[in-house]
Amino acid sequence: MYKHILIPTDGSELSKRAIEYGVALAKEMKARVTGITASMPYYTFTTDAEIFPQDLYRSSTTSFANKCLNDLKSVAMNSGVPCNTIHMEDIQPYQAIIDAAKHEDCDLIVMASHGRRGMSAVVLGSETVKVLTHSTVPVLVYR
Repeated sequence: MYKHILIPTDGSELSKRAIEYGVALAKEMKARVTGITASMPYYTFTTDAEIFPQDLYRSSTTSFANKCLNDLKSVAMNSGVPCNTIHMEDIQPYQAIIDAAKHEDCDLIVMASHGRRGMSAVVLGSETVKVLTHSTVPVLVYR
């Protein structure tokens, strides 16, 4: 049924469980996976960029993204599922996920939900809810 599954990851434990689920689903369907991590672009709120230099920020976000994506690659490789990865910068991570799904021609997005409720859900929002709301690609939410 599904041939190409996009699996967003933020490195959290719940995200890691969604990766395991998404890769297992891909294996069952003989599909391939693409992993994505989205980082916020570098912004400075000061005229003194030496406080947190851009190159240090980029190095840090790239290192973190590589760790997240390497974890996903490892799960896929151990399961025999073809996998490629993407690291994108976007002020709106949900939009990066949607754009990647379209660009990579994915037919399913498997992602975690932290299951926030009440005021924390209202205040913090959820990238998963935003993807569900705006994506034209089907989304399977792992809780």
